[in-house]
Parts: sequence; structure tokens; C-alpha cells
Amino acid sequence: WAGAHYTAGRRAYTREDRLHIVIETGLQGLAVAVVGAGWLWLLSLARRDASIVDTFWGLGFVLLAGLYGARTDGWPIRSGLVLALTAIWGARLAVHIHRRNRDRPEDPRYASWRSASGLGFWWKSLFSVFLLQAVILWIVSAPLLVAQAAADPAVVTPLDLVGLAVWIAGFTFEAVADAQLTAFKRDPSNAGKVLEHGLWRYTRHPNYFGDAAVWWGFYLIAAGVPGGAWTVFSPLLMTLLLLRVSGVSMLESALLESKSEYANYMARTSSFLPLPPRRGRRAGD
Repeated sequence: WAGAHYTAGRRAYTREDRLHIVIETGLQGLAVAVVGAGWLWLLSLARRDASIVDTFWGLGFVLLAGLYGARTDGWPIRSGLVLALTAIWGARLAVHIHRRNRDRPEDPRYASWRSASGLGFWWKSLFSVFLLQAVILWIVSAPLLVAQAAADPAVVTPLDLVGLAVWIAGFTFEAVADAQLTAFKRDPSNAGKVLEHGLWRYTRHPNYFGDAAVWWGFYLIAAGVPGGAWTVFSPLLMTLLLLRVSGVSMLESALLESKSEYANYMARTSSFLPLPPRRGRRAGD
């Protein structure tokens, strides 16, 4: 009934009209992301801390989802669902990163770049940190735009349900893994040790796996609307970043140096996908 009621009351747009709206709204999203990154960059200069960009990563998606929903005329139920899911994911991630970084020095990644760049870091960080993340954020947000802009189908589709299920699984994995790691680090007796229980028993990076699953969930919702399947580059890019760029590869290099047992943990435990641990395996076996 809701779909039929919406269909009867909505404005009549041609396919060309809707494509124009999507393109126009997408470009507006890019402008918002770039301007927001500029303001964050200025704040980072005042604080001498580029780490603030990480706190606002999730909130950037919430801002774009809000813009996409307001500027398009998609089916309200799907558009509202995507906005709600984005807000829940983005707000939780922002709160988690803020609490993790509070009262701590600048993240070692940015501190290292600052040291290597010398006096030029102030302007290099604008391009290599803030504007780069703004463009990536905008590219990854494509499924949100397409799903929220789509007027058809004005019913809940099987892909909506599958996408929601994948999103719930990913969000739960990410949130629980973050909570387990926070509790582990809070205990002083665990200093120098490796977390090997809970979700961390089945994958060395359950939080990254959950994050990737969240974006595959968003993609599946978008794939159920006309033109949505082409946004597959979004979850692929997010998964690539988590695996090869700013996630698994970078983190494990540091952990191998700082934790003596990490090599054995790597030998027993899946890198990304949750799998049963390999019993009795040690580094070098």
C-alpha cells in the first residue's frame, strides 16, 4: 500500500530528469565533502593534530546521506532506511574513534608523515590527508546516493532485505570487535599481549571485516534499484583500502614489531574472513 500511495502522489520525472538530479546531487556532495575537509584541515593546523580526520570519517557519510535524501525524490522508505543505517554506523564509529584518541598524541601514521615532511606538512596534509579522504568518502558514498534517489521499485525488494541482513551482521561484527579490543587494552595486565579470544579468535581483523560487510550491505540495497549495480566499485574500494592500504597491511607491520606473539597469532588465525583457527600452527611451520 505504501508503495502504491507514494507512486500515486509523487512528481512525474523522466529518466533523464532523474539522471540529472542524481548527477547534480552527486556534485553537490563532492563540494560539501571538499569544503568540510578544508574546515577540518584548518582545525588540524590549529591543534597540530591531523588525527581528527579519522573521527569525522563516519560523520562525513552521515552528512552526505542527509544531503542525498534531502535533494532527491526517492522512495521515502528506502531513502529513510539508508539514512538511518548510515547515521547509526557513522555515529558509532565517530564516538569510538573519539574515545580512543582522546587525550592521546597524534596518530603515529600522521606523526611520521609530519616528521618526514618537516615544515611543509601543513600544506601537504591538505592534499595527502584531508582532500584525499574527502574524495574517497564521496566515491564510496555512491550506493547511498543511488539508493536514496531511486523512486522505483517503491516496494521492499529481496535485495533490500539481504542488504539489511548483511549490514546488520557487519555492524554487529565491527561494534563487538571494537568493544572487545577496547576492554582488552584497558586491562594493564594485557600490555604487550595479543587479543585471541572473542571475534578475534576467528579473524585478526574482525572490525575491518565488519566495516567491509557494512558497505557490501549498502551496495546490495542499491543494487536492487535501476542503475544501482554499477556502484559495486564502492564496496570493492572500501575492501581494498581496509586490506591493502590503511588497514590490515599497515597495522600488521607495526604489530609484528611491537608484539612478540603476533607472528604465531598470524599463523593460527585468518587475516580477514572469519574462519576456525588453525590448531597447533606456529610461525615458520
